[in-house]
Amino acid sequence: MSKSTTQRRNFLKLCGTSGLGFAAPVNWASKSFGQNVTETAPYDGPYYVVFNAAGGWDTTYMMDPKGVNEINRLYQEGDILTQGNHRLAPIGKHIQGGMSNEDFFKNYGDQLLVLNGLDYSVNNHSPCSRYMATGKLDSLAYPTFAALVAACNGSEVPLAFLTFGNYSATGNVVPMARVPYLNSLNRLANADGVQGNARSPYHDDFARDRIERALKKQMQARVSQTGLPRIDRSQSMLYAAQVNSKALERITPFIPKSSPKERLSQQADIALASFKAGVCVSANLSIGQFDSHANNDRDQMKLIPELLAGIDYLVKKSEELKIRDKLVLIIQSEMGRTPNYNKGNGKDHWSIGSIMFMGQGIEGNRVVGATDEKQFLIPLNPKSLAGDEKNGIRVRPEHVHSSLRKFAGIDDHEFSKKFPLQVPDNEQLDGLLKPT
Repeated sequence: MSKSTTQRRNFLKLCGTSGLGFAAPVNWASKSFGQNVTETAPYDGPYYVVFNAAGGWDTTYMMDPKGVNEINRLYQEGDILTQGNHRLAPIGKHIQGGMSNEDFFKNYGDQLLVLNGLDYSVNNHSPCSRYMATGKLDSLAYPTFAALVAACNGSEVPLAFLTFGNYSATGNVVPMARVPYLNSLNRLANADGVQGNARSPYHDDFARDRIERALKKQMQARVSQTGLPRIDRSQSMLYAAQVNSKALERITPFIPKSSPKERLSQQADIALASFKAGVCVSANLSIGQFDSHANNDRDQMKLIPELLAGIDYLVKKSEELKIRDKLVLIIQSEMGRTPNYNKGNGKDHWSIGSIMFMGQGIEGNRVVGATDEKQFLIPLNPKSLAGDEKNGIRVRPEHVHSSLRKFAGIDDHEFSKKFPLQVPDNEQLDGLLKPT
């Protein structure tokens, strides 16, 4: 084996150990694993993006404004703005950068679905993050929705589930891929180039073709000789790395020449290039520091605009790549902030919050659910989606995830059945994520 081939293979191994892991398109259910290792067709959507405001956002400075009972200090009830059916906190004059509520709802309100009055049930970061990501509070085994939908729709593609932080459990149904920087993505996409440089390949096309054919022949010969499952799988995985490498090359034309400085924009560029190349199904994007126990207003006025600007960046870049109509966005946090300030001008953990949705098949300009003037949730009638103090339910993450699974068409998939949410029929939010 040549030195360059060895270097290349070592690079692929290092990808796994350094977090740059990717899926191997191998049919493990087949007896003859090696014969089923083929380059997968590009995945063509829909693409799912989960935005995480890690730490707990203040929804009363976003989509669930109050302006009463001293819940907020930057505006009064009479200052609350509307955009279509949405009510929003006026924060434009209080921010130094990023995107204001005013601009965000003006640009996307007609496409945006807001659910207020979501009951997180607890107010500790770890279980809340898990609950919001998976829809299951009392288990560590469940995959996040982003991982589950990737497994159901395209587990064979190389970067099926991309994650940039926050709770990212996979339930062992799909590999987790971490690609932290554009340079990392470029090196993955051009593993046959020296230091990821496509213009400096280890081999010319003729030589590489010969290597690939030799690897395939060698794998098939060894598989036919042994017939042992463990050896069979190892040979298939070795060849699958070569096949995946070819698929990842499709990313190269869509990798931006320079990286933006904003955190979410950097993540968005990696996710969008992977979507466009057909090597990714879902991406878990995240920024932290929302946990504003001190100086709530200062911190939230910095982070909320950063979050909204990141969403805006991803949507606009997806338009340039002509894949916006294939995107589904889920915008969430693991908790809200209390309806009162502490002695440090901060707000502590609050187990009531909101979530937003936007994208392919989601009817916008809608607000479902509400909280009262003290920021307690109002029970929701699951069929009419109207407030119902007497017969309503407390909407929890499992209700939302059940709706997401149905919306994505994966509720009857074997992987979803492996991780049941057990939402009773009479509590299903059938009209929440209804098609446009």
